Amino acid sequence: MKYYGEKMVNPDLDKEKLNQANAEDIYDSLKELKGSALKAAQMLSMEKNFLPSAYVEKFSLAQFSVPPLSGPLVQKTFLKAFGKFPAELFDTFNEESVNAASIGQVHKASKDGKTLAVKIQYPGVADSIGSDLALVKPIAMKMFNMKGADSERYFQEVETKLKEETDYLLELAQSKEITQACKHIPNLKFPNYYEELSNDRILTMDWMDGVHLSQFKPTSQVEADKIGQSLWNFYMFQMHGLKKVHADPHPGNFLVNNEGNLIAIDFGCMKIIPEDFYGPYFELANAANFSNKDALNKALWELEILREDDSEAEIKFFSELFSSMLELFTRPLNAENFDFGDVAFFNEIAALGEKYAKSSELRKMNGNRGSKHFLYINRTFFGLYSLLHDLKAKIEVNAFKQYLNEVHQPV
Repeated sequence: MKYYGEKMVNPDLDKEKLNQANAEDIYDSLKELKGSALKAAQMLSMEKNFLPSAYVEKFSLAQFSVPPLSGPLVQKTFLKAFGKFPAELFDTFNEESVNAASIGQVHKASKDGKTLAVKIQYPGVADSIGSDLALVKPIAMKMFNMKGADSERYFQEVETKLKEETDYLLELAQSKEITQACKHIPNLKFPNYYEELSNDRILTMDWMDGVHLSQFKPTSQVEADKIGQSLWNFYMFQMHGLKKVHADPHPGNFLVNNEGNLIAIDFGCMKIIPEDFYGPYFELANAANFSNKDALNKALWELEILREDDSEAEIKFFSELFSSMLELFTRPLNAENFDFGDVAFFNEIAALGEKYAKSSELRKMNGNRGSKHFLYINRTFFGLYSLLHDLKAKIEVNAFKQYLNEVHQPV
């Protein structure tokens, strides 16, 4: 009402002020809810072409800036988890959190001369995931024209991953696994993790000095390229070497230290890439197959993009849609070098998204389409592209391949 009142007085007023006010109100509510509600805001902040900039800017705070738990509640959480207060476990423990995000908050501590980061999960987060998704489900089904029981596999995939992120013992195991497997990649650092000071709701690791990737300001193109190349090598090595990937690439999960090294600090969300998905997915990504109609159609069927109940018109429509999407989205994968600072590339992505968002033909068709594995693999690629675009990094695309002969298979 305030906006439209001002609009009457000033007809030239644009919607930016309205977006800013709405974004602030929505975020203020989400940050009090925490958990999967705030996780959704965090995910949306990475989709820069999906929301107005005011929402992207506000929701990005979910990556590392959320109201923390009170001191007494922190003490109670430790007592419930370990039967001891923090002062009994650590030499020093700062009750005031230094970082608070969607699922937990981080405290600084020390023990035996080591400076530590202690991540504490918000109480009740794991228990609320099912009810949170139940609220989201009817909205998502309407937005994406999803129909019938077949849609349940997508929601189950999201619920499984969100629940995994609340299991800190699983994160501990995954963190140690990835640290061991990727330690040979240059300019990439990881903290050590401490089992005796961790459980399913509290995770203790080395304190790592650095700035969050979103706050990192490269002083030169060389510095931007170095960090960007480390990020690219890290993800491509996981994709092609481990067939298991860190599926939550947002700035809050990475630091840059004074030596210009990239530090990865959160492995709660890992996605295993099954071989029957990996094969056709990267066949589709290979530019050599774009003009091979038989190879393209074979992969589309294997990836469940084309369905047995599709009409000829639907098969034609989705084959053409994915052909145009593939050429654009996989352009970085099919180059020798790629400039993620290229604004034209991201404008093309935005334009293609807008075209199909307005497609009345698409809205009439069944949205239950594609393997459930697309959800987190595509999220990983788009998140990675977004981080590299923010860095304006120029990448040597195949540089990661030199590290593949040192693959450490997952334990």
